[in-house]
Amino acid sequence: MNPVLHAAGISAAYGKLVALSGVELALQPGSRVGVFGHNGAGKTTLLRCLMGAIPTSEGSVLYCGEKLPVSVADNVRRGLAFVPQGHNVFPTLSVQQNLHISGLLFDQGFVKHVFELFPVLAERRTQRAGSMSGGEQQMLALGMALMTQPKWLLLDEPSTGLAPVIVRNVMRQLLTINRTMGTGLVMVEQNVPATLKVVERAVILKGGSLVFDGTAKALAAKPDLWEWF
Repeated sequence: MNPVLHAAGISAAYGKLVALSGVELALQPGSRVGVFGHNGAGKTTLLRCLMGAIPTSEGSVLYCGEKLPVSVADNVRRGLAFVPQGHNVFPTLSVQQNLHISGLLFDQGFVKHVFELFPVLAERRTQRAGSMSGGEQQMLALGMALMTQPKWLLLDEPSTGLAPVIVRNVMRQLLTINRTMGTGLVMVEQNVPATLKVVERAVILKGGSLVFDGTAKALAAKPDLWEWF
């Protein structure tokens, strides 16, 4: 099976600062991948390159064998969705309005599936998003991304600032999204133990380079796990 999403030897820099260096990562359809590493390792830069938010300085990002443009809007239409770190919602708008805006170019009827996945959003559909809890806003951010009916969901620190019980709920919902919709997950996370329970594959970035690429079980079993970071 050919990889659907492929970082083909990509490098990226911010001015003279090299953030990624020759990263090779082939992502199979519907897979669940955790991306780990310390702050500044290049994790968010990798997601931004995959999404077409920033250009690569070397290599290419390929989707179904074709080079992706450096355009978030174009790549959303191709089936990629990016949920940045933090609660990325329109705080003055209602839950329903947030979901409507996110799905403007897609099937508005898909909102019923989002409400099935996140019943709390259905209950709070008329509530102003900014008045919701952090966990509820994170669910709304996920729901907004799902309104584009993505084939790949790229997530940057989805558990940041959430209580452990909320983290478990969010992780369960991500697993449900993957299994019911076939949506591939690429998840950057600092919460390594929680993420390893959800993903199948784990990669570690260090200094912008890929230093580990294997199964989640293999990484979890390493006695020197934290020495990789």
